[in-house]
Amino acid sequence: MVEHIPLELPENPKLAGNITHFARALRRAGLPIGPGRVIDAVRAVQIAGFTNKQDFYWTLHACFVNWPEHRVVYAQVFRLYWRDPQYLEHMMAAMLPAIRGVQEERNAQAAEKRAAEALLDGAEAPVDQPEKEREDSEIEIDASLTISAEERLRSLDFEQMSTAEMAQAKRMLARIKLPVDPMLSRRTQSSQRGRVDAAKTLRAAMRKGGELHKVMYKTPRHRWPNLVVLCDISGSMSQYSRAVLHFLHAVSNAKGAGWAKVHAFTFGTRLTNITRHLHQRDVDAALSAAGAEAQDWEGGTRIGECLEDFNRDWSRRVMGQGSVVLLITDGLERADTDVLAKQMQRLHLSSKRLIWLNPLLRWDEFSAKAQGIKAMLPHVDSFRAGHSIASLEELAAVISRPEDVGEKARLMSGLADKT
Repeated sequence: MVEHIPLELPENPKLAGNITHFARALRRAGLPIGPGRVIDAVRAVQIAGFTNKQDFYWTLHACFVNWPEHRVVYAQVFRLYWRDPQYLEHMMAAMLPAIRGVQEERNAQAAEKRAAEALLDGAEAPVDQPEKEREDSEIEIDASLTISAEERLRSLDFEQMSTAEMAQAKRMLARIKLPVDPMLSRRTQSSQRGRVDAAKTLRAAMRKGGELHKVMYKTPRHRWPNLVVLCDISGSMSQYSRAVLHFLHAVSNAKGAGWAKVHAFTFGTRLTNITRHLHQRDVDAALSAAGAEAQDWEGGTRIGECLEDFNRDWSRRVMGQGSVVLLITDGLERADTDVLAKQMQRLHLSSKRLIWLNPLLRWDEFSAKAQGIKAMLPHVDSFRAGHSIASLEELAAVISRPEDVGEKARLMSGLADKT
């Protein structure tokens, strides 16, 4: 028979039960946690002690968190579970933001909705005390929506989605097409009509003894441009970049006429080429491999330096004629903005169209106040939001329109008025 290693529990068995329930909540929120990790967590707390909350936080963090994208979810579940004074109010605000008068109306923070859903839906708490019978009157609220759930999900911010909503959003993103119009090449092909192909006509006549029997015609060939994506994966952009990469995986694996090649790069504190990973058919395997290679996920932001690396090492290799560049970042640069402006200008000159997707445009009162945004804005062709499914659908509708500028004109006029 298989011998199991004996488990030495702490003196207080309630703590072990609470850690087990906490692990269930994390698993429901999307973290891959099995029984082995729960046992390791109980033993780690037994060794580290339970005297300091910060030490307790990082002890469980070391046992339960393996991927950078799980840090925010872990932090929210920990805050809500381990006795935040108003944790129930926070959870109810995240789950029912439409109810007014019960608590202060506010938007859910990053991963808070997933944490609240994990704690309120099906994660059974350890029963240590007899339940008190309550005779409180039950209030039934009919929150009938005037729009469908799918329409609501289209306009919902990626950062405020629950686990189930994000899974459904990823399926919707996989169905979005990113159409592109072909470009006319200087090379030509035979055709039934078009311009007269004098050379081909004369060669055909020479084969017939110099008699002209048929006039040959030619038309320009069509060719498809490259799509180059530069995606910010710093801490403030983590949830948005993950959703956008799901969308780009579908674009890069779409069959039929479209983009000639799709090149994808991530940047935070350094530039990483993840193009080969997006070519994998399985989206989870592709993003897992991309996340393993991009070591600066949820780190700092050095936009100027990363763009300089791209312009120096990759621009001529991936930027063919007519390339379209998607720059996905919030523009919050911490380094020298003069370098950022210079590299943005160089990137703009190397591409046919440079489109900037910024999640901060979800705010109606957004204005270009940050120095990084002021340095980048003059060198883009279009400035659009990138915080929801609806914003990506709008991008797909206008990406082939050279006249589209998005919100650039409004923000540039605001900068001109201030100067």
